[in-house]
Amino acid sequence: MLFLGGLICLFLHGAAAERQDEDLFSFVTLPEVRAPRFEVTHIDRDRQLPGYWFIAPYGQINPEEPTQKYMQYQVGPYIYDNEGELIWAGSPMTDNRNVFDFKANWNVDENPHLSFILQHDYNTDSDKGSGMILGSDYNIEHHVGVLNDLSAFNMHEFNILDGGKTGLACTYRSQLTDLDDFDRPDEESWVVTGGFVELDVESSAILFEWDSFDKISLSESVVFHAWDGTRGEPGWDYVHINSVDKNGNGDYLISMRFTNTIYMISGTDGEIMWRLGGIKSDFDMDFTFSKQHDVKFVESNGTHHVISIMNNASDESENDEDISSALFIELDTDASPMTATVIRRIDRPDGELTRLRGNVQQLPNGNSFIGWSKQGYHSEHAPNGDILLSARFSSDRFSSYRSYKFDWIGRPSAPPDLVASVYGTSEEDMMTVIYVSWNGATDVAVWEFYARSFDHGKDVLIGSTNKTSFETMYIAEGFMDWITAKAVDEDGNALSTSTLYRTDIPESWKSSGFDQSLPDPSPDDPEILQAIQEKVESGDYGDVKSSSATAEGRKAAVYAATKEVAQSVYKAYGMIRLLENIVMFVLAVCCVGGILAGVWHFVRRRKLRSYQHVPSDEAPAEEVNKTLNGNE
Repeated sequence: MLFLGGLICLFLHGAAAERQDEDLFSFVTLPEVRAPRFEVTHIDRDRQLPGYWFIAPYGQINPEEPTQKYMQYQVGPYIYDNEGELIWAGSPMTDNRNVFDFKANWNVDENPHLSFILQHDYNTDSDKGSGMILGSDYNIEHHVGVLNDLSAFNMHEFNILDGGKTGLACTYRSQLTDLDDFDRPDEESWVVTGGFVELDVESSAILFEWDSFDKISLSESVVFHAWDGTRGEPGWDYVHINSVDKNGNGDYLISMRFTNTIYMISGTDGEIMWRLGGIKSDFDMDFTFSKQHDVKFVESNGTHHVISIMNNASDESENDEDISSALFIELDTDASPMTATVIRRIDRPDGELTRLRGNVQQLPNGNSFIGWSKQGYHSEHAPNGDILLSARFSSDRFSSYRSYKFDWIGRPSAPPDLVASVYGTSEEDMMTVIYVSWNGATDVAVWEFYARSFDHGKDVLIGSTNKTSFETMYIAEGFMDWITAKAVDEDGNALSTSTLYRTDIPESWKSSGFDQSLPDPSPDDPEILQAIQEKVESGDYGDVKSSSATAEGRKAAVYAATKEVAQSVYKAYGMIRLLENIVMFVLAVCCVGGILAGVWHFVRRRKLRSYQHVPSDEAPAEEVNKTLNGNE
């Protein structure tokens, strides 16, 4: 039997391998989800910070036409563990739409939350996209929408501020401007200005808004020059904002990729307080950066700041340096002149350039987690810069705009998913193969499996196994008809139970290899199997360990007897259910008949009473006249 079970496992594994692409996960319990796989390299596990990766793969940056979407769910928000195993697939929730800036937030309240940008749909008139906030149960708590004149919720940033009441987002606008900055006052061109808003997450109301239109000169741009021609709408993307952050003093830090400059914006009057980098830098600095992304505060007070940036040092058309890097920069704005010093530089581990996108995250233990974007490439580094881990998608079809690492506690409100199927060639070697998963759960240590002889029967524990990956397989001996799985944490606490699942059976037992000379198999009663097994193990059927041949023979005989009893019970149960259905039908007919009889009797009495109150034509004339006169 074990040999046959092994063959079946190999067959199932081979079939599953044939069904899936090498670079995508495939699951029996969630067949619609095809999450990208990772290739992971661990250099030093001991120094890595425990946590989960928050990744949002996409195939193309622009929204796809509905007819071009993948049939399976592939793009969207995903959580992976530190081995690259899937924890949560959010792609069905977002309907296979692009998601950006997906991360965990521990700064809202005592519970963790998720946030991300759901990109506008292909038809932007009907859906402009939004900032989304979810709880640890993966239910949506807030849609932060677009209330102003913008055509879409910008894809670059959704930064939830401490307390969770407000969030920051970037804005892009097409505006017509004269070219005075280029000494061409008689000419006009369309430009795309860059700005940001601080939003109320409850109402989506704009609490603060800033725009580069009247604050940053065209001459600061490194892509729109004095000699360039004019453009029609949407115009020159002359600054290209891609991040915004806020410090405790209420001032804002923004990154403008196409001016090679980081700006500090006053939260009081919106004026530019200082510039770091670019042609108008206010700092004394002995380093350069360019085409940067994801500028964030690491520390900040009134006069001193530590910031992190992704120094792309390149774009689609040119290289400013030979390699991209993550920079941690200390700023002293109290000095005269103000000073900027690189206190840590981490070069891209593979020596290449991140021409687009990317992010830098300072982890709680001092490590750095860096998203290099293309193909989901990311790496973790020690405080001294040593590389501890690197990973990238197995597929080159996907990228991730940013990649993050956070601690996370996921407790889905939805129950676990379960699928079960029965296999075998005879009554003696039947087995039930069970798959279970719980999308987003982080605390499951063990899966316990239960079976019933009928849908309202008693749950009987038929086995358990450790959770080792997103989806767990278990093989139970015998033909189990009704199955549930219970998720248990490492302390033995039950977390959730799957819905009751009736085991799938072959469309044709004979074509699936079952002995054609035998009648189709019937389900086992797990209570009887459990009782017999206990008797076998206790020695009630003799010492099954005395001789291997004798033991196998005795076990086979016991199992055959058990099957016979189970079949009788199952058939008896079928007769009971049939009788139950007949009785219920008779009772229903009687109830309906009684109700109809009562209604008929009531109506008949009402008719009789009404008839008695109508004066008869045969009544004496005097009584009729009295009645008429009385009515007057």
